[in-house]
Amino acid sequence: MDIQSRMQELVVRINQYNEAYYQNNESLISDQAFDELMHELQQLELQNPLFALPDSPTQRVGGTITKAFKSVIHQFPMLSLGNTYNEEDLRDFDERIKKTLGDEPYEYICELKFDGVALSFWYENGRLIKGVTRGDGTRGDDITENVKTIRRIPLTVNSEKFPKIFEVRGEGFMPISSFEKINEEKVAKGDAPLANPRNAASGTFKMQDSAEVARRNMDCFIYSFVGNEIPFQTHEEGLNLMSQQGFPVSPTWRKCASVDEILAYIHEWDEKRNDLPLNTDGIVIKINDLGQQERLGYTAKSPRWAISFKYPSEIAQTKIESLSYQVGRTGNITPVANLHPVYLAGTVIKRASVHNANEIQRLDLHEGDSVFIEKGGEIIPKITGVDLTKRSNGAIPFNFPTHCPECHGELVRLPGEANHYCVNETACPPQIKGKIEHFIQRKALNIENIGVETIDLLYEKGIIKNAADLYALSELSFWGLEGFQQKSIANILQSIEKSKQIPFRQVLFGLGIRHVGATIAEKLVLAFHSLDNLAAANYDELIAIPEIGDRIAISILDYFNNPMNLAIISKLREAKIQLAEDLQEIVLEGESLVGKSFVISGVFENFEREELKAKIIANGGKVVSSISSKLDYLVAGNNMGPAKLEKANQLNIKILSEEEFLALLS
Repeated sequence: MDIQSRMQELVVRINQYNEAYYQNNESLISDQAFDELMHELQQLELQNPLFALPDSPTQRVGGTITKAFKSVIHQFPMLSLGNTYNEEDLRDFDERIKKTLGDEPYEYICELKFDGVALSFWYENGRLIKGVTRGDGTRGDDITENVKTIRRIPLTVNSEKFPKIFEVRGEGFMPISSFEKINEEKVAKGDAPLANPRNAASGTFKMQDSAEVARRNMDCFIYSFVGNEIPFQTHEEGLNLMSQQGFPVSPTWRKCASVDEILAYIHEWDEKRNDLPLNTDGIVIKINDLGQQERLGYTAKSPRWAISFKYPSEIAQTKIESLSYQVGRTGNITPVANLHPVYLAGTVIKRASVHNANEIQRLDLHEGDSVFIEKGGEIIPKITGVDLTKRSNGAIPFNFPTHCPECHGELVRLPGEANHYCVNETACPPQIKGKIEHFIQRKALNIENIGVETIDLLYEKGIIKNAADLYALSELSFWGLEGFQQKSIANILQSIEKSKQIPFRQVLFGLGIRHVGATIAEKLVLAFHSLDNLAAANYDELIAIPEIGDRIAISILDYFNNPMNLAIISKLREAKIQLAEDLQEIVLEGESLVGKSFVISGVFENFEREELKAKIIANGGKVVSSISSKLDYLVAGNNMGPAKLEKANQLNIKILSEEEFLALLS
């Protein structure tokens, strides 16, 4: 058997085993035998990339690194639903339906409203070609490589019942079991746990490393079929057809003929929903007949044929055991209530943020108080009140500390702000370590292979005292430290060296100047182009920049007036970090290149390379550095490299001359 045939056979066999396991809960092969087949396929694909199939099960394990998610315009808008919280509103909704449809009989489909991330899956010729987030409903992010890791979402659909082009929509989620496992691992490592499954799902689907997404075992329930050709007449038929064709449709839906039946469904799931593998926050009620849906139509924001019933927020009562105070990277002090564990809306709650001193006073919190806990939107636990009937005589009120719980420096409260700050930023350990963690993150210097534990260890051992000290690390720095092998040390040093090429806008963000986020950093680079120019700017020059107000300007001036910060900058300059960038603002000209990717190679008559790149971005396109099967166009100038040309031809990539590019643009 030749290599290509063997690869095709492996794809078919592994997909069959996956379908049996994930769709039918049936294991046809041992884990070891399955892993051996998967490993063989991965190796063959690495050695023979031209033979790799788009529906290969290796897509499920991830491994693609996405530096930025391109924006995609939805083929059909992803509208939100109107909400109701009581029976009266539901009956009003039913009356509006009855008034519009007249004497026509109608029925509803009731579905659980899952608490995750709305996703859209685009299929063409039976293959999954794109996965997109809801975004603002009109435009979302292309996260195709990440959604391919959802094992229950079919990569191919072989059915004559579906049109050539169609779309299904659903709710992507992190199962509670995965959420709890990840948090156990994080707590064991000393990391901060994930806040809740919904936020964890949202963050996971936007991760840039699809292998990490795959490791988190994300899941999805499909609830809608969209397209210009709909192969059924009712929503009920659509749910059944999608389920028959391998899409993960939750079996919890029900057809209801009246509001009373809808209310019975709502009451039935009020308690049962806590036994599901994910959180829910309500019920979605839809008209079943698609023709009636069309006649009922839409408002500007939502369909008139559907509504969402939201369950009231669950409330629990428990006792405050203590208040602790966390010190953030910028010195912000956040009080956290440590609670006697209580079960609420599917999770055990042990802690709740109290935000600031004003909130402590508003709630009038005392030691040992019995408090009411509610999940805001069934997500974030918060204290909503105190049961004064259970307050003991002589209970002592909580008072906000006057000094930092970590370094004991005096706290200050800036005029007009609710938060207290520790201003001892050069000697307060959580602030220093937080600044280093901020410096190495992906949006900043993107120093990989260094985690929070490594930073803690290097700081505690006195090896680093600030972010600039990272550039003085060598193999000798790690000698005698447990858990560091030669390979891991080499990877760390290589990542640090690589960060010297990170553009100045990310370096500026990485410095951690208070109130200077990634967007503000880019605006500052557009205006000043170098750190020296920014450091020399006065107050009037700063506030003249769009979106730079009094608070940000003062924060920047304070940063450059601090000798410790200037010493760090001096070390970064010695390490040859990028402290200047000729960044030019790109003004959006049009959308003719939206969704298209380009590689630029060679010399051009009408453009410098950076000008051509800016032109592509200004018209909605994306410029990438390497040629792959997913590339749309190679723009070829004079004297382009023969290797790129050969690879583009092998992969059947469309090659554009400069004239053809200009024609495409127009």
